[in-house]
Amino acid sequence: MAGGIGSRLWPLSTPDVPKQFIDVLGVGRSLIQLTVDRFAPVCAPDHFWVVTGEKYVNLVREQLPAIPADQILAEPEGRNTAPCIAYASWKIRKKDPEANIVVTPADALVLKTAEFAGAIGKALAFTEERDAIVTVGITPSRPETGYGYIHASEALPGQLVKVSEFREKPDLDTAIGYLEDGHYFWNAGIFVWNVNTIIRELSAYAPQIAGIMDQLEPSFFTSAETPELRRLFPTCDKISIDYAVMEKSPYIYVIAEDLGWSDLGSWGSIQTHLKADEDGNSAVGQDVRLFDCQNCIVHTSSEKTVVVEGLDGYIVAESKDRLLICRLSQEQHIKEYSA
Repeated sequence: MAGGIGSRLWPLSTPDVPKQFIDVLGVGRSLIQLTVDRFAPVCAPDHFWVVTGEKYVNLVREQLPAIPADQILAEPEGRNTAPCIAYASWKIRKKDPEANIVVTPADALVLKTAEFAGAIGKALAFTEERDAIVTVGITPSRPETGYGYIHASEALPGQLVKVSEFREKPDLDTAIGYLEDGHYFWNAGIFVWNVNTIIRELSAYAPQIAGIMDQLEPSFFTSAETPELRRLFPTCDKISIDYAVMEKSPYIYVIAEDLGWSDLGSWGSIQTHLKADEDGNSAVGQDVRLFDCQNCIVHTSSEKTVVVEGLDGYIVAESKDRLLICRLSQEQHIKEYSA
């Protein structure tokens, strides 16, 4: 899934080039390229499918040239994750009626790639043999209030266990309780299922969306697909897969581990994954010079020399004709500042 705009990472991420297509960590690979890299042990490039916005199709082709062109699916508008997943699932079924599918966001980070590939392999084997949906849980390392949580019947790292319920983003006291309980895991938005399982569950719990997909299906892989998609897709209910299916289906399991995962949804989260100097400063750029600064993150995508003096706890981010200087403590307001 590669359709989000990453507005909390302005000015680096914009509606024209959102964060999944950007090298946010300064490692020479964009987030969508890192996503494909971590799945290399699991499947071949011609088994990848990308759902993205119409305006990003060329970016996907440029960054992932090994993916077949007819497996880059272009949404005419964003309708949240349930329609996105439904479109891909109905179309994959047309090509492979028994496909096993992994759904993942294109804009997250996973540091423990070997453990991740092992967990995905277990989940695929599980869903191949039974009617089940597996979600990948992340063992929490802190009482995080910015993530949704999965409550499991047992806490067995690396094993598949039944999900009791999904919980929305908690307040701090509740998040502390989740951490102490030990049966709660961060919801990474990564799902594994057989194509027939998810289509059955969408048909049961999101019949409006399923009905739209049934209308679209005859046009798949024909010249009529794009105009039919533009006509019908915007009429889909705008709803997440969590609300549409995951919170209702009785067939949900979780496999949870510490995978070094982050959604990289804020400048603060990016800072935790960058090397810091002795004053707690992190920088990405060709020539970044810091003087008498502490706890700052500086990110420049150009070859300019950037000099910063005397700041403590600030974001300094530059991209093309945009510059942000903002206190890290106020980064939740960046969407307002850039509107």
